[in-house]
Amino acid sequence: MHRSVVLRSTTDRLRAAGVASPDSDAVLLLCHVLGIARTDLFRVDDVTAEAAEALEALVVRREAREPLQHLVGSTTFRYVDLAVGPGVFVPRPETELLAGWAVDRAAEVVAAGGVPVVVDLCTGSGAIARAVAHEVPRARVHAVELDPAAHAWAERNLAGTGVELRLGDMATAYDDLAGTVDVVVCNPPYIPLEAWESVAVEARDHDPHLALFSGDDGLDAVRVLERRAALLLRPGGRLGFEHADVQGEAAPAVLLAAGGWGDVRDHDDLAGRARFTTATLAR
Repeated sequence: MHRSVVLRSTTDRLRAAGVASPDSDAVLLLCHVLGIARTDLFRVDDVTAEAAEALEALVVRREAREPLQHLVGSTTFRYVDLAVGPGVFVPRPETELLAGWAVDRAAEVVAAGGVPVVVDLCTGSGAIARAVAHEVPRARVHAVELDPAAHAWAERNLAGTGVELRLGDMATAYDDLAGTVDVVVCNPPYIPLEAWESVAVEARDHDPHLALFSGDDGLDAVRVLERRAALLLRPGGRLGFEHADVQGEAAPAVLLAAGGWGDVRDHDDLAGRARFTTATLAR
């Protein structure tokens, strides 16, 4: 069967199933079963029966809204590839902005002649920690994850990178680094429990709930993060964390209410939605 026919049929099925990006997913699934890069798909004319059978099995799972990244086993995050699958939160493209902010802050320390100490709390797959280590090789990067299943994925993704990974709770992590950290970065759980029905099926049914939900207002983890970051950072150290697009005022308000933070700012993602908060430890 010709490639164009296969792609059209797959796209139509995924669209009918409610998949948000049916065209792109169809291409990526076909490339995956063919074992080729997306840029090489134009070289393929006919899809063999064996490849079509393998594609069919994946399309059925995607129609059931299993995450694309679980089906292909990996995802790209900034300049690195990450292994992902059941048991770990799949990093989203919008989080690349927060990672880029952390990279820039670490690079500033290097430019000033220092060796930046960066802590990634709630590391999940290890995405942010790996991005910082990759782009700022001089940085000493530390990461912690509470969930054993997610920690196993982080171990896989951070192996050989020099990142020091721990299994533990961000609320008590890194007492040994207190007052010495230049950058604390975190993508915490931030969805209110009452928002269960509004969460995309791919996330609600397949991402670990520990990585998604955080109390009645979605800010419980941010409150814990504020206290831990205040302990870990040196005076003038920087904090950055992601939040839901409806928390553009509520998330910064956690820091303002706690006191001791300066230059509290919120940042939009590329779609113009409130996405992450940054601040400087003033005390």
